[in-house]
This record gives sequence, C-alpha cells and structure tokens, in this order.
Amino acid sequence: METFPFEQLKGQPQLNRVLSRWPKAPKSIEETGLRHSFIVDLVIKHIYTLEEFTLEDVVDRVKLPTTIVDGVLEEIQHNKLIEVKGSSGLGRLSNHYVMTDLGTSRAKGLIEISHYIGPAPVSLEAYRRMIELQPVKNIKVKESDVEGAFSHMILTSDMLAQLGPAVNSGCALFLYGPPGNGKTSIAETIARMMPDRVYIPYAVLVDDDVIILYDPVTHVAVDKEDSYSEENELIKHAFPDTRWLEIERPIVMTGGELDLDMLDLEFNPITHFYQAPLQMKANNGIFIVDDFGRQRMDPQDLLNRWIVPLERHTDFLSLQSGIKFEIPFDQLVVFATNIEPKKLVDEAFLRRIRYKIKVDHPAEHEFEQIFRGVCELNGIEYRQEMVTFLLENFYRLSGRPLNACHPRDLISHIIDDADYHCYEPRLTEANLTTAWKTYFVEL
Repeated sequence: METFPFEQLKGQPQLNRVLSRWPKAPKSIEETGLRHSFIVDLVIKHIYTLEEFTLEDVVDRVKLPTTIVDGVLEEIQHNKLIEVKGSSGLGRLSNHYVMTDLGTSRAKGLIEISHYIGPAPVSLEAYRRMIELQPVKNIKVKESDVEGAFSHMILTSDMLAQLGPAVNSGCALFLYGPPGNGKTSIAETIARMMPDRVYIPYAVLVDDDVIILYDPVTHVAVDKEDSYSEENELIKHAFPDTRWLEIERPIVMTGGELDLDMLDLEFNPITHFYQAPLQMKANNGIFIVDDFGRQRMDPQDLLNRWIVPLERHTDFLSLQSGIKFEIPFDQLVVFATNIEPKKLVDEAFLRRIRYKIKVDHPAEHEFEQIFRGVCELNGIEYRQEMVTFLLENFYRLSGRPLNACHPRDLISHIIDDADYHCYEPRLTEANLTTAWKTYFVEL
C-alpha cells in the first residue's frame, strides 16, 4: 500500500495550513467528545434501518472511524442485539450482520426518545473551536477583487471604495436607499465574492440534544473529486473526521418572512431533535436581511435581539429543558432597506453597524451605461438617440426618478411585445412608448 510522505513535509507551511484547518479523526470514543452510550444508541438506531449490513455500511452512515464503530458493533453483538448472518471473506470487516428481535425492541425504544438517525454530531466545544479557526475577519479582498466581482454592475468608484473595506471588516453593513437601485444585487455579489471554504459539522450535540446544522439548501458542499489540488491530496491522506463537511462560505438570505422564532432553535416535538437557527447556519459566512423594516415583526425587536451578538460576536440559545448555551456569532451581516435608517432604528444601534452605504438613483450617464449593458446582454442594438428620447419625453416630463432596474424592465417589455407580434426586438420610439405605458402606473 502506498503511503503519503508526511514526515518529509512536517514543519512545512503547506502541511501545517491543511492540518490546522482540517478536523482530525478521533482515535477513541473519548476523543469524539461524545458519551459512549450516545454512540452505542446512535449505531443501534442506524442498523435498525438496515435489513443486512456490514461494518463499512455503519461507518459510512455514522461518520466515525472504523476502529470505533467496530468496537461498538462487538459490544452490541455481545449483548445479543445483532448477529452474524454470513461472511464474504476473512475477518470482521467481511461479516454481514442482521438485527435480532431483542435489538429491534431496543432500537424502537431509542427511536421513541429521539428520531435522530444521522451522522454522529460533534461536541459544542469542537464546534466553537472550528468557528474561531475560520472567522470572517480573515477574509481579505483587494481592490481588483471588488472591481472584478462588481463588473456586471454600474457602480461609482466611490461606492466600490466603500464596499471593499466593509467586506474586509467582517462587521455589519447597512445598504440603504430608494428601491430598484441594486441593494439586493450588491448584497448577493458580496456573498459570491467571499473566498475560501470552511468546515461545518452535520450536527452538534448539546446536553444530549442533537442540533442539525448542515442544510443542503444553505450550505454548498465542496466536491473534492471534481477539484484536484495538492491540498486535497494532503487532506485525503490525513485521516479526516468525516463528521465535518467542507463547504463554500455559507450564504443565508431572508426577507419579509423573517421573524424572531427563526433566530431560535426549532424543536420538533415528534422527532425530538432541533434545527439550527439561521444565524448559526450563517456562521463563518454572510447573513443578508433583505427589505429590512418590512418584516412581520417590529424592526426594533430584531435589533434588540442582535445588539449583543453584533457587539460581542457571541449569541445565546436555549433548549426546551431551559439550559442556555453560548455559540459564536461570526458572520458578515448585511441589512438592505428602502427606508431611511434613522426611521428604522435609534442612533445607539446605528453606532454598532460600522458601515452605512447609500445606494442612490443613478445619474443620467450611469443610467445610459446600464441601458447599454442590458441591450448588449439581450442582443439588442443600443441607440443613444432612443435613450435620449426616453429621458427627454418621459422621465423629465413626468418627474420620475431614474432607477437602475428600469432599463432591464423596459427592455423585457420590448422583448415580450416582440415575441408576441413576431418581430425583432429593437429600440424605437414606438416600442419605448409602449413599454413605458405598460410598465409604469401614473399616480
């Protein structure tokens, strides 16, 4: 069997960087951070779902090392909860097991206590340590990174110069200004710009209660088979703790549906385990609160809930039992709102948000640039005289302000009309007039 030359690389920054970030597989039950009885019960529940199984089947499901799972299976077999049905070779690794009636009865009782049948969780202490190893304050973007990320948008150099330091700060950011000018797009671009990958556990154990953290909707897992790198080769040979998953930095985005309950642990009274709240899923990533001020709750309630987390970078959650525990609050929080900040929150809270950036109406030359870009994107010839016609005969006469979203929406109306009447979409006075009348409501 070929081995990897760790000894030759010992002390090199390359190896140190990998091993300092990647969770090392536990060598014993004690090193898992879990109680022996919890692991035994979890294994019993897993094998209850399998008609026939091998040691490897259980290892793949529980995400614990073979040596630990083998010891648990040996104990379970000794207690007559499972038995060997057959073998495909020599040794315990080739054994095929089935559950006995006694084992089935035991498993049903355990499932009544908790329906959780997933990867073994990590301890709360291990989770805290990992969050501290990969904080958002480690993210550093350069001017060229920001310019490249926002190349699809027409933003002033002044705004780009504000956005870069805001991302590097790792602190909360307030994007405000009139609707339709790109606040949400800016927030989403910041999220996509975040470099690095981070590790999260499938679940966390707190006082014998399981909190499911990994959410496939929120967390984008890294496929190591599709992305070869020397670092991946090191990791592959480093006996990793597979209870942890490598993901892109998480992006949590919420809007008007946000309420205080979504920031607390969600307990399922039927399954008897918890789902992590949004801010826990967003740790080491970005949390975007879009359309802030339009939530079902009073915005002041949200701000009161987050005063301590934003200031001290720590949050407190409570179990059904009343036990309260602390988790890191490590995320770039972006508030995007159409409402003036001073109408939403008091000065004391605004001081806790280090960066406040106004996203205003575009100037005429910026509006023309946006229009040109939308035309190019849709394969339509850009005609400056037609945009001038639009500005002079509609915007100036009506007094309607320019919005960054208008070119996209007006062009969409022209394309829809062209598809219906079977003509090539183009900028003409007639098409722009029709688009204007069907898009805007005169008040």
